[in-house]
Amino acid sequence: MKTIDSTSLTSFAPTGTLRVGINLGNPILANEDLASKNLYGVTIDIANEIGKRISLPVRLIPFKTAGATVDAVKTGDIDLVFVAIDPVRGADISYTPAYIQIEGAYMVKTSSPLKTNAEVDAAGNEIVVGKGSAYDLYLTREIKNATLLRAASSQAVIDDFMSGLGNVAAGVKQQLESDAKRYEGLRMLPGRFMVINQAIGIPKARSSYETTNAFLSSVIAELKQSGFVAESMKRHNIQGAKVAD
Repeated sequence: MKTIDSTSLTSFAPTGTLRVGINLGNPILANEDLASKNLYGVTIDIANEIGKRISLPVRLIPFKTAGATVDAVKTGDIDLVFVAIDPVRGADISYTPAYIQIEGAYMVKTSSPLKTNAEVDAAGNEIVVGKGSAYDLYLTREIKNATLLRAASSQAVIDDFMSGLGNVAAGVKQQLESDAKRYEGLRMLPGRFMVINQAIGIPKARSSYETTNAFLSSVIAELKQSGFVAESMKRHNIQGAKVAD
């Protein structure tokens, strides 16, 4: 098992506590118990395992969106995040290899003439997406003809969509399906428009980030190979995602 030297550890967690940003905008990764406010999910399991391996206490800091989590990395308020690998975020964040792959999907109203993902990027279509999410970043690069309309968060997409915003909703397939249960007259377009690779990210501003990344990458490789990630997904009843290759 790869270890981390004391200098790199001080750079990694300068307060002596591993401060971990938890994105509650993606229910595949993390959730909050409404009564107890306790956080649970795959990312919490991985964060606690990393804390054990470096013998430091773990402080879980919840955020409502991935964008807010990334902003906290830039300000140095957190030491580690679980976010989608994206080249825009990569300017400030060093990523490990992915631990989970998630599908991004489109949802439309039952009455919509749209039948396939390929039809979405056309003039006149308006796609509602969570501001700053991996889907927002991806679609900003890829969409050429349709218009993007940004909801405050991934959780707000379906509510905004049903209130009359846009004619296509985009996001995590499971998030859309879950939110859509509150309404009638919705359907998912078949397939996916993107695959999102979820990874650990650490701030590049830290002096020993390359050494720290190498350590965390070895931990992720071991957790995938040992079945830790798969078992965590099963324990938390995660559907529609898979352990990354």
